[in-house]
Amino acid sequence: MKTTALRSQDIEQKWYLIDCSNQTLGRLSVRVANILRGKTKPEYTPNADVGDFVVLINAKNIKVTGSKNENKIYYSHSGYPGGIKKINFKDLLEKDPEKVLRNSVKGMLPKNKLNRQIIKKLKIYSDEVHPHEAQNPEVLS
Repeated sequence: MKTTALRSQDIEQKWYLIDCSNQTLGRLSVRVANILRGKTKPEYTPNADVGDFVVLINAKNIKVTGSKNENKIYYSHSGYPGGIKKINFKDLLEKDPEKVLRNSVKGMLPKNKLNRQIIKKLKIYSDEVHPHEAQNPEVLS
C-alpha cells in the first residue's frame, strides 16, 4: 500500500453555504470546523490545508442552550494592567454576531499556522446578503 501526500495545488476546494437561523452555536461550529479543515474529504491530510470555503448567513439568529445567553462571558485584554474587558454572549451577539461564530470555530481548529490559514476561508454575514454568488456555493442544511 502506498500513502499519497497531496499538495495544496491538487485539492479542489468547494464553497458551501449554511444558514445559521435557529441552529445551536456549538453544534454548528463543529460542523463548520470539520468542513474548513477538510475532515469530510477522503483525501484529508492533517498537515495541509485541504478544506473547503464556508459562507455563514443569518449569524444574528444563532442560539445557545441553557442560560448561556446571560452567563457566557467573553474576555479580552489590552495587555496593560487593568486592561481586561468582558462582555456577555447576548450583548456580543447584538454588537457583533460575526465575532461570536468566528471565536467558536477558531477555538476548534489547531493552534498553529494552519489555524490562521484555515480561518480565512470562513466568511460570516449577519443577514441573508452575501457577495459570494459567483462561486455558486452548495447549500447545506
